[in-house]
Parts: sequence; structure tokens; C-alpha cells
Amino acid sequence: MTIITMSTVGFKEIHEFSNAGKIFTIILIILSISIYAYSITVITSFLLEGEISYFLLGYRSKSRRKMENHVIICGYGRNGQQVAKELEAYNQPYIVIDQSHDTFMKNLNKKSVFMEGDATRDEILLKANIIKAKALISTLPVDADNLYVVLTARSLNPKLFIISRSSDESTEAKLKFAGVNNIVMPEKVGGAHMASLVTKPDVIEFLEHLSIHGDEPTNLEEIVCTYIPDNKPNKTIDDLSIRKNTGANIIGYKSPDGKFILNPAPDTEVIPGSKFFILGTKEQAGKMRDLLQEPLKV
Repeated sequence: MTIITMSTVGFKEIHEFSNAGKIFTIILIILSISIYAYSITVITSFLLEGEISYFLLGYRSKSRRKMENHVIICGYGRNGQQVAKELEAYNQPYIVIDQSHDTFMKNLNKKSVFMEGDATRDEILLKANIIKAKALISTLPVDADNLYVVLTARSLNPKLFIISRSSDESTEAKLKFAGVNNIVMPEKVGGAHMASLVTKPDVIEFLEHLSIHGDEPTNLEEIVCTYIPDNKPNKTIDDLSIRKNTGANIIGYKSPDGKFILNPAPDTEVIPGSKFFILGTKEQAGKMRDLLQEPLKV
């Protein structure tokens, strides 16, 4: 009788009910209707909010485990979204961690990997495969949260390159002590940029015409020297005739010990492990890579 009543089939009773049996049947019908209504509500909610996709798309967790040399973005506000946009321009894989469920669901079907969770917790960063990550960028609006993220990330991966947002200059020293490599203060950068637009408008306009994404004919490129032609040490920029052989303009140089030289002189020694910052076309940059990154011949 219970199955007949709950399934609403409606076969007649096997025997006549007593008053107590009738009361029990009424309660059973009410409970059955409530259970059916609740079940339909839950299923509808899953369909509308995309929860089914969340469970069915389990491959995303697998893709996180397979990710290597990626960037972890903590926070998907305005700064985090801009970071993601720039990384996409470089074809750099990344994982976004954000506590907002709405943000997670809105971006669930994107090619990039999004995680819902607290980036200050060890287990969340481990799920993002922080052990094999290339860098972590914390863009959370509260400095204290960024500090916790940096401390947690540094403890899990001592070699990780970490960049953090900061809104207060007093937090800068704490972030550096926690192990951050670079600190960005959006308000300070934005204010300096606006002031430059007044004092040096043509310089800013010129810099805006330069591209680092490869969309413009002339781009800023960073090229690492891994090989000296002819395998001969003590060669200089002039000896390699970089400008003549590639057509690229060298506007900066970074030595292996981290020293920067702007507009390096022709007698600057080229050392494996150093970096060149050039201004040139894709073809010119390619020629320079062929010159400085050619593998040693056996």
C-alpha cells in the first residue's frame, strides 16, 4: 500500500482502512508530495545553475594535475581579469582561484581552468598543482589576504616566482619578508601614468604604440642568450654584429648576476645566461634567437 500511495498509481485498497490507517495514509500522501516537489526543485536548480556540468566536467581536475609551468592567479577581480587577459595573449597556461561561486560558475565553460576556493589554504593551492607551477600572482583586494597567500605559497614551493598586489605602502615590507619577488601597487602605477600623460604625453603615446603581444609590426622582445657563436668567450655585441646580422635594436641588457644596462655599448660582453631586450619585428627577433640560441654542434 505504501508503494501504491507514494507512486500515485491509485489501485484500490486491499482491505478497508481503520481511522488510524486513514490518518497515516493522509500523512504519507503529504510527505510523498513534499519529497517529489523537493526533488524536482533540486534537479531544476542543478540544470539552471550548471551544477550538473560541475560534476560531469571532472576532467578539469585531471587537467589541473597535468598542468606544469603554469601561473596561478589568486582573485578574479579587475586586476585578476587583466592578468588573465595578458597571459592569454602570451599563450601562457594559468589557473584562477576565486572564492566567489558565481564567478566560478560563469567561467566554468571557458578553456582556462577556474577553481572555487580560498587561496590561503594549503589544500587549494596543492589542487592547483603549485608544486609544478611557474609563478603565482595574488590580486586579492585585501593586503592581509595577499600576505597569507604569499606565506602559504612560499612554504609549499620555495622556488616559486611570486607577484602580489598591495594597496598600502606599509604592507610592502611585510610582503617582501614573506617571500614575494615583486610587488605592484595599482593606485601608485595608475597615478604615475596619469601624471606622465600631462608632463610627457608624446613619450607615453610612443610607448603605447610599442607592442609586446606581437600584434604590431615592431615589438619589444626578451631574448635569453644560451650560446656564443663559434663557442668563443669574451665576445662583445660589436664582435657579433647583432645589428648588422639581425636588424634588431638592442635597447637593454641584463647580465646573469641581475645587473641591468640601458642602451648597452658595443663593447658589452655577451655572456651565456644574459638577456637582451630588443626592439624589432618578428623576423628580426627570430634571427637574433637563431644567433644566440643555436645549439652546440657535436
